[in-house]
This record gives sequence, C-alpha cells and structure tokens, in this order.
Amino acid sequence: MMAFELSAESAAEYEAELARLREEHRDLDDAIEALMHLTGGDRLQIQRLKKRKLALRDRITFLEDQLTPDIIA
Repeated sequence: MMAFELSAESAAEYEAELARLREEHRDLDDAIEALMHLTGGDRLQIQRLKKRKLALRDRITFLEDQLTPDIIA
C-alpha cells in the first residue's frame, strides 16, 4: 500500500482544525468540572458534554495520526 502524503495546504487545514478542537476539548473539560461542582449538577448535561468530549478526542487522534508521517522500521 502506498503511503498517503498531505499537501502543505491540507496539513495547514488539519493543524488549524486540531488547534480549534483542542481548545474546545479544554473548554468542555472546564464546563464539565464546573457542572460537577454544582450541588444540583445536571447529570444528563454532564453526560452529553462527556460524550462530545470523547468524540472530539477521537477526531483529535485521527488528525494527529494524519499529520504524523508513517515511519517504516
């Protein structure tokens, strides 16, 4: 199988998306933490935020993998 190489433009787009997703992931962390410390924290809302955070983590991992060159040992 041939290795897939990103163009410089695609790599820049991936980097920009990666930065945005990492920031959103951090923001979700803060929101979840704040909701959990509220006495009547909305469990359903916390669950939804955690699910979104996991989806972001998956996308972040995918983008990081695309940006990391394959090294054949």
